[in-house]
Amino acid sequence: MSKPRDARKTSPRNGETKKSDGTVGYGRPPKEHQFKPGQSGNPKGRPKGSKNEATIWREVMSKQIPIREGDKARKVSVLEAMILKHVERALGDDIKAAIFVLNRIRLIDGNAPVETGGFGQDDQEVLDGFIKRIQADLQPKKDRVS
Repeated sequence: MSKPRDARKTSPRNGETKKSDGTVGYGRPPKEHQFKPGQSGNPKGRPKGSKNEATIWREVMSKQIPIREGDKARKVSVLEAMILKHVERALGDDIKAAIFVLNRIRLIDGNAPVETGGFGQDDQEVLDGFIKRIQADLQPKKDRVS
């Protein structure tokens, strides 16, 4: 069985390797005549102007659509309209929308912790009572002082 054409051209003969960068012969036309003028070298490849998924998402989300706020109409991007809809639901009674909105805000702010009002004096006293009760339950019965 004979070697494949490419293997024969690159195999060493008499200790030398044959250079194939300028070779012209059967199945190897000169570079200047390799393709017809205007013909692609990859005719079944990606068509010109085709978009990848990220480009399509970017275009769809930045498209302007009309919305109404009260008695006024204005145009906003699809992304902004979606955010406004989530906020509207969150202000209503949709708990999942509220959680989604708060999580997105935390993500955008760089995982900033949600600020709470802190514990008041009464809250601190209740927590201290719980801690004392738990510590008392963890002590053996003979060590407890009644």
